[in-house]
Amino acid sequence: MIDSHCHIDLYSRPTEVADRAERAGVLTVVVTNLPSAFERAYPHIQNYKQIRLALGLHPLVADQHVAERKGFASLIDKTSYIGEIGLDFSRAGYASRDLQIESFRFVLATLGGRPKFITLHSRRAESTVLDLLQEAQRSPVVFHWYSGSLKTLDLALGDGHYFSVNPSMVASPNGQKIIGRLPPDRILTETDGPFVMVGDRAAEPMDVTLVEAYLASLWRTTAMEVRRRVKENFLAIVRPVRLVKRVQ
Repeated sequence: MIDSHCHIDLYSRPTEVADRAERAGVLTVVVTNLPSAFERAYPHIQNYKQIRLALGLHPLVADQHVAERKGFASLIDKTSYIGEIGLDFSRAGYASRDLQIESFRFVLATLGGRPKFITLHSRRAESTVLDLLQEAQRSPVVFHWYSGSLKTLDLALGDGHYFSVNPSMVASPNGQKIIGRLPPDRILTETDGPFVMVGDRAAEPMDVTLVEAYLASLWRTTAMEVRRRVKENFLAIVRPVRLVKRVQ
């Protein structure tokens, strides 16, 4: 199982969540909102085989970006995983739109040609995100919890990008419409816990099984076959990272 986007550090008891994911064998990409959060979490993940810690600069904390950019640049080679980064032009983020764009350009420039697994945010800013990715010649990335137009989705697929699907998406008409447009070789599973809810509790990494079950029904196959397909997709993104590390 793979949870390609989870905020474990934001649960009330993050160690317990990480322990449960480890026992369940869920490879979990733990995204962070700021480099300082990455630094705090880094010592705690060393004993986990299934945890991958990602370095982030979240658009909804743009007021802290300038102070955190130096940290982002200094930490970028400590991980093969980047996230959560991106843009948010919803009501919650629109006021900081210009600063977000500046920060996203900074992140892409800092990444340069380094191969990384990148999971990003694009709410109400999908076209701008895609334009900046094209400008930086950065592909592939993973669009997490995509909610934009099918036209932009098709353009992103044409550029080689992937999309991660969570339990909230499989339960909503718009999410189902988006999932139905995605080819099986461009889909990953995620939870976005603790922001996604499963019943009356926050989703945890093992809840990717809910997405696997939905995709199995949609594709008329088994959950195990879905899991195999998702793993292949994940490896297609991380394989270049591993090759570079091996050469170094």
